[in-house]
Parts: sequence; structure tokens; C-alpha cells
Amino acid sequence: MNTHTLVSEIDKQIARLREARDLLAGTVAVKRRGRPAGKPAATRKKRTLSPEARAKMAAAQKRRWAAYRKSQ
Repeated sequence: MNTHTLVSEIDKQIARLREARDLLAGTVAVKRRGRPAGKPAATRKKRTLSPEARAKMAAAQKRRWAAYRKSQ
């Protein structure tokens, strides 16, 4: 046997022994299909507007509607 074959046989034996150990210890990892579950997305903080900014936006929208109605 050449070295490469010998190493691959040892690796196979190690894998079988690990599986047997996991079965005996009760820590069998069930292989699941598909992608592993990702981390849940962190909830982002809600952006808040100051009352002054909200009033400024409302006034600008009123001006837009007034210009639209004037053009009708």
C-alpha cells in the first residue's frame, strides 16, 4: 500500500469511530437538507421626526397640493 491509500483508510476508520462514539454518547447530529438556518435579523430602531420637522413637511405638502389645485 502506498502512503496515500494508507492515509485515506485511516481517515475512513476515524470517521467510523467518531460516528460510533456519537451514537454511544447520544450526540448524533442529524444532517438536514438545504441551507443552515441563519441568524435572525436584528430589529432596527424606528426613526422618529421632531414635531418641527413634521410641521415643515406638512407645510411643504400643503404648498404642493395648492400648486396642483391651482394648475387644474
